[in-house]
Amino acid sequence: MNHVAMVPDISTKDEAVLHIDGGSVAGQPVLLLHGLGYASWAGHPLRLRLSPTVRLLSLDNRGTGRSSRGSAPISIDRFASDAATVLEQLRERGMGRTPVIGHSMGGYIAQLLAVARPDLVSHVVLVSTSGGGPTATPVPEATRRLWLDSSTLPADEYAVRTMPVSFAEGWPAQHADVYQQLLAARLRYLTPPTVWREQYDACERFLEAGYDHSQLTTPALILHGSADRVVPVENGRDLHWTLPSSRYREVEGAGHALHLEHPEIVASEINDFLTTDHASNKE
Repeated sequence: MNHVAMVPDISTKDEAVLHIDGGSVAGQPVLLLHGLGYASWAGHPLRLRLSPTVRLLSLDNRGTGRSSRGSAPISIDRFASDAATVLEQLRERGMGRTPVIGHSMGGYIAQLLAVARPDLVSHVVLVSTSGGGPTATPVPEATRRLWLDSSTLPADEYAVRTMPVSFAEGWPAQHADVYQQLLAARLRYLTPPTVWREQYDACERFLEAGYDHSQLTTPALILHGSADRVVPVENGRDLHWTLPSSRYREVEGAGHALHLEHPEIVASEINDFLTTDHASNKE
């Protein structure tokens, strides 16, 4: 089993300070990258269910959670560069290539990271995400309108108003106790409206431009809910089609926050994926 000490905060050249939540269990490091406005609080349900041999490292994207904003322009490439800096720190501590999980915007980051730095990434797990470009299915207009109409609210009011759309319709009411715990965790680490808008604009640019999917040769697991109201499930299917050696699992009736609605399913798929011999078992 690999062991890594607590990863300290990392300062970037533009004076951002990146925070990595490392949990308290030694094991194989796996890096989790979060979606628009989310932070390390969203990694806790998954951490509890991953294999005991895995240590989930959760990166707060600059400007969110406990990471500061810095002065550099926000882009998906910038986030990927930040993640590469974290993985380089792990390599300096004796770790090899690291599995990376990306949810939503974190999936955009994970894809560009794996393309730019395959020397750092051993596997990518792409949850509720898109490869962008002309074949991508856009964010539904009702969701986009909800976000933008709410974007000038104080951060806590924005979270309360918009978070339900990240779940399957009816899920927050049907699982009220769990949902309220998740919302309370989010409210402890609010994303400022200006940072949210910068991240939103970065996502829009990525979705419009996409990237050359043939350059992503890292073993990939794609997970998507069929009832995703943020990044429609057609994106997961399309990404699987453009990455023919990828593994795909679609969860019927699940929403965008798949790792929060069904952390046991996501963890089980990841545990199996990370122990598969991809050199001899191309799927």
